[in-house]
Amino acid sequence: MPPKTKRKADTPEPDGSHASKKGRPDLRQPHPNAKQAEEFGIVLREFYPPEMSNERCQAYTDGDLERPIETLKKACQETADKRQALDVGSAVVHWFKSDLRLSDNRALFTAYQTAKEHQVPLIGLYIASPQDWTAHSTSPARVDFTLRTLQRLQQDLGELDIPLYMELQENRKAIPNRILELCQQWQAKHLYANIEYEVDELRREAKLVRLCANNDINFAPTHDTCVVTPGQLASGQGKQYAVYTPWYRSWLAFLKENPDYLEVSEEPGSNPGNPRQQFKDLFDCKVPPAPKTHALPDEEKKRFEKLYPAGEHEAMQRLNKFLEEKGKNYEAQRSMLPGEHTSVLSPYFASGALSARTAVATAKRINKGHLDRYDPGYITWISEVAWRDFYKHVLVNWPFICMNKCFKPEHTNIEWEYDQEVFQAWCDGKTGFPIVDAAMRQLRHSAWMHNRTRMVVSSFLTKDLMLDWRRGERYFMENLIDGDFASNHGGWGFGSSTGVDPQPYFRIFNPLRQSERFDPEGEYIRHWLPELRDVSGKAIHEPYARGAAAIAQKNGYPKPIVDHAESRTRALERFKSALQK
Repeated sequence: MPPKTKRKADTPEPDGSHASKKGRPDLRQPHPNAKQAEEFGIVLREFYPPEMSNERCQAYTDGDLERPIETLKKACQETADKRQALDVGSAVVHWFKSDLRLSDNRALFTAYQTAKEHQVPLIGLYIASPQDWTAHSTSPARVDFTLRTLQRLQQDLGELDIPLYMELQENRKAIPNRILELCQQWQAKHLYANIEYEVDELRREAKLVRLCANNDINFAPTHDTCVVTPGQLASGQGKQYAVYTPWYRSWLAFLKENPDYLEVSEEPGSNPGNPRQQFKDLFDCKVPPAPKTHALPDEEKKRFEKLYPAGEHEAMQRLNKFLEEKGKNYEAQRSMLPGEHTSVLSPYFASGALSARTAVATAKRINKGHLDRYDPGYITWISEVAWRDFYKHVLVNWPFICMNKCFKPEHTNIEWEYDQEVFQAWCDGKTGFPIVDAAMRQLRHSAWMHNRTRMVVSSFLTKDLMLDWRRGERYFMENLIDGDFASNHGGWGFGSSTGVDPQPYFRIFNPLRQSERFDPEGEYIRHWLPELRDVSGKAIHEPYARGAAAIAQKNGYPKPIVDHAESRTRALERFKSALQK
């Protein structure tokens, strides 16, 4: 076979990567439904090109297009000799991103060791980018949580005489040059950061590696976010796993063979050198305010401060309390909606106030040193934390899911609906399906939702309403305090049957059955739907069909906007038709 021919490196495609082998059709051609998707508010054209073609997705899968993680690896490898020959300069910098903690922060501790070895100060850096927040649909609740976490982080660093310099950078593309400028200003020759695995971030870090090397600065990106580094697990055929269960077995086996991957790194100690004299002004830095586009009303700020106190100390307290008080019963109770049977640690994972490694290591210790045997509650919880790793591994290997595409690109042939009025009813919790509406009201009030109801409402949006899953995915990111792209995308892929889950498309959640099973007495529904609090007994699950229509109508609760049985039939027909094309 002739060798694969690639475009010249200076001919980028619209999504920023490079083309595939000669003879392919133009892989830049968007899918026919791109115009409808754009009008429905799915593709943010201010930042991204139109929807890519399915052929282009296949080129990523086949390895004909360079994945962003490979671009970063190449940048590190090709600059390695030059970077390693550089001296340390007058300071060492750690760039904080989604790792807002001192404990078990590998890049931070490596930066501290370098500073200590050379007796120069360590500087913390955080750059907030409103454009990044907009481009990534980051919710105001998560921005607020991040800024509050930064405040706690600054206090903790200050006790060690480590300054944290923070600033707003409006132009997201200017961040690499700004970081270089700051390092030069501080005469720092070594810059550390933990890798983020989304496409934009990987490409930015690859650019920064080369930019820094060309200016005599060693930028060292570090794997830290996942318990097991993406790319470490492969099937017997050498392929990356696309199904959770075999991936999880491999994950467990890898950790047993490589226990050092669960070793929690130390916190930095007192800052070496004379930082309070040398970098006095940096200690007076203020946490940037939230921009108007991402600012919360005062009432919501106060509510979220109470619901989700910020910082790694709160995260550790919650982790230990959950494992001690609820961990044993987690396997049996985790899907029940009344009460609180889950850890609600997802905001802390998303911001990096708590590492997944620390969580798994702590649960393993409490479970008498075991990951997959002894107590089923702890075993199940560890497997749930592992899902975060899994979805990031998927993201790294199939990067097109960051580009408004689902894991199974052939599902873009599905005939989706784009009815804004119906979508708004789903957002407002006014669909006439109590379990769906209660969950959506909880999201609006708490910026958080139970994982069980995340599955229910995503299935309802995509199967009962036949609305494009990507609009629901974006809405979640715009409202969740724990919005994490990989996990959110994975969840929506599951609910819409367009993701990595091997179950076929005919798995469609029945809202009534889910409601009766996981909220049997209707406590969850009554809490979030005041219109139905006077409805007694089982009628709460289906008031218009079980004799409670008068109460529901009187209190303004809507009738069901679709018939589930008819919607199910429609969904099955459309999925089947799309896959036959």
